[in-house]
Amino acid sequence: MSIQERILNDLAEGVVNLDSELAIKASHEAVQEKIDAYVAINDGLVKGMNEAGRLYEEGEYFVPELLLASDALYEGLEILKPHLKKAEGSEKVKIVLGVVEGDTHDIGKNLVKIMLEVGGFEVIDLGRDVPAEDFVAKAKEVNAGVIGLSTLMTTTMPVMARVIELLEQEGLKGQVKVLVGGGPVSPAFARKIGADGYAENANTAVRVAHNMLVKREDAIA
Repeated sequence: MSIQERILNDLAEGVVNLDSELAIKASHEAVQEKIDAYVAINDGLVKGMNEAGRLYEEGEYFVPELLLASDALYEGLEILKPHLKKAEGSEKVKIVLGVVEGDTHDIGKNLVKIMLEVGGFEVIDLGRDVPAEDFVAKAKEVNAGVIGLSTLMTTTMPVMARVIELLEQEGLKGQVKVLVGGGPVSPAFARKIGADGYAENANTAVRVAHNMLVKREDAIA
């Protein structure tokens, strides 16, 4: 195992094993060894958080464990973020992000936020349980290029459709792209409601957002 492989493994283990001290130690080592900060975050910290999320879904972890895993992730992130290479371009695209009204599960949304920021976007995080009207109002206020919508509940999925309806009413459909994701969301649902992009997980969110904005094409598999 190379030094880089060992450090990336420690970063992931620090998060999934709820060990902030290990995550911090490995983050400092990543900086010292000049490991690309994006690689350290994506292939280390986020990999560990994805595993913690899987354990949560399978009932092996509960909310307290997820919170401790998040703490370890953020401790490492604070060390690594200053070393990220600046994204090209003078002005970052703004993305209004949030969990739709009726849902308070935000672990996934928080991971997406991290990856989008790492990918060079400016994220305006509205938090959780956000009404459709608030997404559109904030997008207009900050001149956002994208609205990102997340949910883990099938009962709140209609709020995503409502956001797109409001954009149509405001004459902003197409001008403001809509990216959707979350456990019950599928590419078929994204197409049905007229979304511009669908991200299966936090790791794909940056690529999808890039495709929507830079390549000017819809990004639904």
